Amino acid sequence: MKKRKFPSAQTILLVIAAFVALLTWVIPSGKYDSLTYNKLDNTFIILSKGKTRLIPASQKSLDQLNIKIPLENFTNGAIYKPISIPDTYEKVAANPQGFFEFVQSPIKGIIEASDVIFLVLFIGGLIGIMNLTGAFDAGILWMSSVLKGREYILIILTTTLVALGGTTFGFAEETLAFIPILIPVFIAAKYDAMVGIACVFLGSSVGTMCSTTNPFAAIIASDAAGISWTTGLYGRVMMFCVCTTISILYILRYAKRVKNDAAKSIIFDQKEEMENLFGGVSETKIIKLNYKLKIIIFLFTASFIIMVIGVSLLDWWFTEMASVFLVGALLIGIVAKINESDFVNAFSKGAGELLGVAFIIGIARGVSILMKDGCISDTVLYNTSAITEGMNKGVFVNAMFFIYNGLSFFIPSSSGMAVLSMPIMSPLADTVGIGREIIVNTYMYGMGIFGFINPTGLILATLGIVKIGFDKWLKFVWPLVIILTLITMVFLTISVY
Repeated sequence: MKKRKFPSAQTILLVIAAFVALLTWVIPSGKYDSLTYNKLDNTFIILSKGKTRLIPASQKSLDQLNIKIPLENFTNGAIYKPISIPDTYEKVAANPQGFFEFVQSPIKGIIEASDVIFLVLFIGGLIGIMNLTGAFDAGILWMSSVLKGREYILIILTTTLVALGGTTFGFAEETLAFIPILIPVFIAAKYDAMVGIACVFLGSSVGTMCSTTNPFAAIIASDAAGISWTTGLYGRVMMFCVCTTISILYILRYAKRVKNDAAKSIIFDQKEEMENLFGGVSETKIIKLNYKLKIIIFLFTASFIIMVIGVSLLDWWFTEMASVFLVGALLIGIVAKINESDFVNAFSKGAGELLGVAFIIGIARGVSILMKDGCISDTVLYNTSAITEGMNKGVFVNAMFFIYNGLSFFIPSSSGMAVLSMPIMSPLADTVGIGREIIVNTYMYGMGIFGFINPTGLILATLGIVKIGFDKWLKFVWPLVIILTLITMVFLTISVY
């Protein structure tokens, strides 16, 4: 009897999209009024029941709306997205999403996520050019010889650096660029592709979960809660160190097991497939790392360094990042003296290999569009905010942690979750006598830990690059999720007493 395969990432997301479409027929539609700062004429724009009105941008206006956020958080640009206005939730006319809306959602998602998708495709094109030059093969063999017997250093460095990027400037979608580059290195080091995925994805996830200066999580959530982002910073730094260390030890333990016995790999049945995809370099094949290939590797590495600098210091986003990879590919083509037709073919082939990932990103965004158009996100937020009423401190913070676990399925964007939920959730801290920074922590830890397995987040796109099933990822990561959940619950409980 033929063994059934676990559904692909695309199928999983389509099933989730169908489920969400059904929910729009069951969950009542509702909306909070929203408030947006208009810096052009220094006013607030209030959207209520589909109509807009302007009010003066003053602290008095915020106080009248029961928004406990300092005015300067809006005027200095810290809060630039529409926020929910407390106590304004109302049921609205139902807008259930039917068959045609469901069918259109992946298309709308691809259009809305086109910036991320083009970044992924341009990364694929750059990698296609690199593969044509042979620089990858030469570099991997060189690195394998340098790290021989000390391959664990690669795990520690990769996870730590990615985690630092996550905690400081929100290194998340950008990590997709590193997956196809690092996987061959890990395979050459006698690990499996799961180790490479874990180092990059878990590093990013732990970093963003324990955000310190990340503007898309800690800073925007603190601003939306009406507190300074430095409040509670030391506790988050401590959690970052603890959770990153535990994650590294967890990966090292699995990696050592695989290195000692390849059959212990969770993806052992895909070993040949992975080696064909990413590990085609034979140690018996001599590829000299000559001067030209060193320049090519330098240009390739510089593309990523420039991307990181641009994102963290120059307010770059997906258009600028994609442009960097295009320029990098062109420069490499010039140095390698690749003719025009070969360049176009290699670039197109590299981009085509990541087309499946682009579809995953688009379908996932389509799920969010169904929820937004069906007007159920605010209803979920409104009802979950009422669950914690009357709880004591310890139970309250842990309930909030699990509430954010669930909410992040519906709102996987960290910045989107912050501006939508903080004006509603942060005042709950006042009712139980704890600091609002605790609510910010429950938001980050709740979203962060569920992000390890959240199918509407980045994990399916990440797995899609290496063609690893979601079921195998769950098998790998569940123990770590449980460990970090228990540590987080203990930390949150101690922090309120």
